[in-house]
Amino acid sequence: MATATLNPATTPVIITRTDFEILNSYVKNLHGMQVNERENFSKLSGELKKAQIVEDDSMSADIVRLGSTVVIKDLVTRRDMTVTIVLPSKADIKQKKVSVLAPIGTALIGFRKGQTVSWNVPSGKKDFKIVDVNNDNLSE
Repeated sequence: MATATLNPATTPVIITRTDFEILNSYVKNLHGMQVNERENFSKLSGELKKAQIVEDDSMSADIVRLGSTVVIKDLVTRRDMTVTIVLPSKADIKQKKVSVLAPIGTALIGFRKGQTVSWNVPSGKKDFKIVDVNNDNLSE
């Protein structure tokens, strides 16, 4: 199967009902947010509006969701990076825990292993391939 390059702005994401409810409550509560955080919330809100919502027990194991550990490959540098997608309060870059509100977190959520995703990060546009998705530790 050929891998198409996906644009998070036009490709619907697949998200569990639980993740949708959690993330939707975040985007509805913008009080006290910094300007840059509001922009990230806006991007996440856009993703949620076009999301395909599935029941938690029907979610494919290869789709990125809250708590997923994801291996991505930068298609320019060919370097692999492993991150875990978490809520903002659990983000810790030293532990490679990336907030779902960070550009990379918002871009990955709802996409699956094997897909190539392009998105804008602070240093410019990046193209990454999702090499692996591990959802074994979703209770964390």
